[in-house]
Amino acid sequence: MTYIGGLRKLNPVETRARIADRLLAIKKELEKQNVPERNVNRSLLLATFNIRDFDSNKFGHGKRLPESYYYLAEMISAFDVVALQEVNEDLSGLKKLMKVLGGTWEYIATDTSGNNERMVFLYDTCKVRFRKIAGEIVLPFKAPKKKDILAFVDTIKDLNDTEINKLLKEKKHLDPNRQFNRTPFMVSFQSGWFKFNLCTVHIYYGADSGVALKRRKREIREVAKFMKKRADKDSTNNYILLGDFNIVSPEHETMEALTSNGFVVPDEIQKSNVKETKFYDQIAFRMKDMALVPKSADVFTFNSVVFRNSDFETYKDEMVRISKSAKKLAESELEKYYKNDWRTFQISDHKIMWVELQIDFSKKYLEERKKDASVG
Repeated sequence: MTYIGGLRKLNPVETRARIADRLLAIKKELEKQNVPERNVNRSLLLATFNIRDFDSNKFGHGKRLPESYYYLAEMISAFDVVALQEVNEDLSGLKKLMKVLGGTWEYIATDTSGNNERMVFLYDTCKVRFRKIAGEIVLPFKAPKKKDILAFVDTIKDLNDTEINKLLKEKKHLDPNRQFNRTPFMVSFQSGWFKFNLCTVHIYYGADSGVALKRRKREIREVAKFMKKRADKDSTNNYILLGDFNIVSPEHETMEALTSNGFVVPDEIQKSNVKETKFYDQIAFRMKDMALVPKSADVFTFNSVVFRNSDFETYKDEMVRISKSAKKLAESELEKYYKNDWRTFQISDHKIMWVELQIDFSKKYLEERKKDASVG
């Protein structure tokens, strides 16, 4: 349960009332969208959330309003452990969020990598235990082959400096020793009987075609291959790969880069961006027992209850006050800006993706022990 006692200190009273109304609406919407209720020991609710540019204001749309932290915390607290992407170097926003989440919640964060972003796991210690193992994934070095070196030298021998620089710029995307743009982060957790290694990613986007797309596919394929090798050698843990993969669709080559290494993605998982055009976010499984791959999975859509289309007039003045972008727009352009841009920097341009996992195996264990000897 989130800490909402601070609401009474917020003024004016109209804002306080609006926040209370929206928090009640979130609770109702979670139920409406069939997000399971959290329980003590039967199942684990796992989620991933690209929490857009949290909370740097590097794009000039303004910092998040105090009420946004209440909405984010209310949605996040519906789950037991949540992987966050796009948490920035300044952790003040995350600390505000943690305060609203309450004292039982903890976080584990990486240092910054590409785009000055961190990977973060939030988890409720009442349900999830950190097993003291965490690390960023670094790909092993691949020595170049002599034939490849000679072929490259032969390619550039007749090129001028401009042509060589252009070629090198393209080659950097496909360098077999290039590391991830944003370093994947793996942490070991346990909930009930269930031991699992979670790896969160934010894969390089680049472009929709050409060498930049090849780089995106390579990042997906390499992290999946790395995790597959770990899983194949590990008889104790289940492996779950989740985050923003920038996958276009289930039929696209970006998805093939993930599933070709034996990771299973539930069919129930659908388009995850707010515009509902792409399958960017994914939760993929390589379990000791593949029967444990969840049957309950979905995305949670929040735009119908917070920062709604109909709320433009409510936020217009505050939006213009804090947003450099809004100040440059004509009055007639503000509503479109509110709907397409500004509100996504208050919550996100991604939905929250979630799965429900079984964590109570006591019945199966007892059945196995019953077979240890005949029982009269």
